[in-house]
Amino acid sequence: MNRYKHIIRNRKKKRFYLTEEQVFLKGPRNRFKELWFSFKVQYNFIKAFRKMHFIGPCITVFGSARFDENNVYYKQAVDVGKTLSEMGFTVMTGGGPGIMEAANKGAFENNGYSVGCNIILPFEQKPNNYLHKWIDIPYFFVRKFMLIKYSYGFVVMPGGIGTLDELFESLTLIQTKIIHSFPVVLFGKEYHKELYEHIQVMAEEESISKEDMDLLFITDSVEEMRDHLMVHSIEKFKLIKKNIRSHWWLGEKKS
Repeated sequence: MNRYKHIIRNRKKKRFYLTEEQVFLKGPRNRFKELWFSFKVQYNFIKAFRKMHFIGPCITVFGSARFDENNVYYKQAVDVGKTLSEMGFTVMTGGGPGIMEAANKGAFENNGYSVGCNIILPFEQKPNNYLHKWIDIPYFFVRKFMLIKYSYGFVVMPGGIGTLDELFESLTLIQTKIIHSFPVVLFGKEYHKELYEHIQVMAEEESISKEDMDLLFITDSVEEMRDHLMVHSIEKFKLIKKNIRSHWWLGEKKS
């Protein structure tokens, strides 16, 4: 694990590492180190662009890494991945376990296309076994960018703080018109009940526009999700599978 050279302490026979991203965010450093870090970020962006260039159109599924195959949300995510693949979408996730694995599994076992953007951690998160293609990314902000770049919609399954971060990042980019008004499906009415009510409070208090509530579609139904994406993604953006040409002289491969 040579990316993580900064062992900061040992406790109960476990090693704790300070990643490059953590070192960078600690404050000003030697200018050469800052420049070198920016080169590595650029390299990871270019590597990701080359790897993912031919995968679209995608729907990205967000959700917890902690649910196993016996969990009801895991089983729902399998159905979500299967349905998205039937609609012709590539299913993109963070590439890890839990909900991510389940959505990839639903697509993979239904002869759909399944991809992941896996985050490299000191205690590594391994790519799940249901990916046709994946990229390992050492920086969270690069990974989040890639999860959004190729997607024409987002399905947010039950999850934790990371899932909420991805949800609100997507909503912020849509709200500020950095990206198109892609559909955002909040899957799991009971799980997300208080979250959705709080967003309604924000609209009532005018800290967001009441029209912003239209950015979210909340459901428990895979069928309702499919119908919503059909109207607000496939029909709205006239999606077809693009036959993007590869160039042998750039070392590009479609698969």
